Amino acid sequence: MSAFRDPFAFTDPKVTAVILAGGQGIRLRPLTDYRAKAAVPFGGMCRLIDFTISNLVNSGIREIFVITQANADSLLRHLGEDLQAYDLSGALLKVVRPRLNERGQGYLGTANAVMQNLSLILKGKPDLVLIFGADHVYTMDVRQMIDWHLERGAQLTVAARPMPVEEAGPFGTVLIDQDWRIRDFAEKSVRPHLLPWRNDRALVSMGNYVFDPSLLGEALEEDSMEIDSCHDFGRNILPEACLVKRVFAYDFRTNVIPGIDGPTDYWRDVGTIESYYRANMELIDPRSHLDFYHPGWPIRSVRRQELPPKVVPGLSGRSGFVENSILGHNTIVSGACVRDSVIGPNVRILSGAVVEKSVLLGDITVGERARIRRAIIDHGNAIGESEQIGFDRDRDAARYHLDASGIVVVPHGIRPSIQDPIVAPGRTPWQREVRIMGAHS
Repeated sequence: MSAFRDPFAFTDPKVTAVILAGGQGIRLRPLTDYRAKAAVPFGGMCRLIDFTISNLVNSGIREIFVITQANADSLLRHLGEDLQAYDLSGALLKVVRPRLNERGQGYLGTANAVMQNLSLILKGKPDLVLIFGADHVYTMDVRQMIDWHLERGAQLTVAARPMPVEEAGPFGTVLIDQDWRIRDFAEKSVRPHLLPWRNDRALVSMGNYVFDPSLLGEALEEDSMEIDSCHDFGRNILPEACLVKRVFAYDFRTNVIPGIDGPTDYWRDVGTIESYYRANMELIDPRSHLDFYHPGWPIRSVRRQELPPKVVPGLSGRSGFVENSILGHNTIVSGACVRDSVIGPNVRILSGAVVEKSVLLGDITVGERARIRRAIIDHGNAIGESEQIGFDRDRDAARYHLDASGIVVVPHGIRPSIQDPIVAPGRTPWQREVRIMGAHS
């Protein structure tokens, strides 16, 4: 098997992908109070779901379903209204709106979400079905995982990567034999499965699966009849399947992205405030193995009308200064200082202000002489003149959200019924025209 093949030259087997984007993201609150976890902004330019979509499209996957649920409107706007602005290279992206049963309940778990939409997913009679998560930061040539699945005659393949055992508790871990066949699967266990040849490493599931459709249908049907089931892939489907079916682990470390020197196995689950903050900071670390700017493997996202950022003197003549940072479009640093930070779109940082080691999501004004350190500022906030955030724990905890890691989060600055304001063309971000829209199917 070659390390990399042209994804658009590979047309067989027929593959349908499903992205599970319905998670509540409880540990990522307050960023997920008013938006889906998959719709959380990242890196100053995109949403978390854009990584999964990009990996599938870049791998030549042509049919992609996105299943939504919690706080779905933000994700439906991102994908539904602006889908025409995505560069999908001919792929067809179908967004599935949340469903309620006769009791007014939504999906009962990840497996139940797929089960309720199984006839739609299998309508095109795919040879393989991919089930992928929507909230991880990574690059991956999915076709290499498909090749692995086919070469081993697998019925189910799980993407996995080694992780220090002390960090593996929040994840599903797999027990493999010398052929990488999975013999057991444990979801969020206090005793994670160890690699057979390393007693300090566990093999962690990335939440990405390749299924034979017959196994998928059979497993979901059996699970739907289990009254005590959580109807979850990690807790129910995988542990049962690996006991009686040909289930293999795919070593993500072997995945190769063309044109990138060095390791390409960067993968982060950004399920907590601390991990989300750390992943953003890794974008500006020159040692990071995530290439955000690789032209051969673009991170695709919605492209709206954009103006370049600029760094200019303030009215007082003080020079603007930016060091080791990312600036989003329409952002102005006016006589201010920005260091080691990720700044999203439509941000104005005024004279004398200092922003350090922080993540500003977008549509934010930072007033003169304000100081921000080790903080995450959500959309729609105006930080007052001489305000200080990240310097006094007690004061920060009383006014904002202080994470256990010490990172301060300033929650969404607009009333809860309005999410992520849309700036009308021809207006500055501080002359907002906010549109509240229903979901798009």
